Amino acid sequence: MDSGVILQFKDLGFIMVFALAACGSAFGTGVAGMAAVGAWKKNFSQNKSASFLLVALVGAPLTQTIYGNIVMTKMYELAARGQYLWGVGAFAGLAIGLSAYFQGRCGACACDAMGETGKGFGNYLAVVGIVETVALFVMVFTLIILGKM
Repeated sequence: MDSGVILQFKDLGFIMVFALAACGSAFGTGVAGMAAVGAWKKNFSQNKSASFLLVALVGAPLTQTIYGNIVMTKMYELAARGQYLWGVGAFAGLAIGLSAYFQGRCGACACDAMGETGKGFGNYLAVVGIVETVALFVMVFTLIILGKM
């Protein structure tokens, strides 16, 4: 690979895992963020206190971007040796990105529920964490396979 720059179509495999994971994070945080703003608006309009804890639910999908970056770094090392793994990049990135998206959707429901009741944050965080586990599994198992190449 020339000077570490993506110069050819074949080099896109390793960037796909990062890009798809980051897209999922963007969609997930966007969905959860809109729900948090709606919950806060409802609280403010009813002169109730608005919980800042909702920010944790909004930010949860961001970690999948980091997972995509970790897998991309390993794939870049392999690409530098001439192994271009489009399928790995596409499917691992898609799985990580979908985890982020659905984590954001769960976070959005949690924001709505927390805004309405002011209760249950630990339960909501547990659900968001379970969805996160999918992305962790994909990252770890992908890295194990890539380490054997």
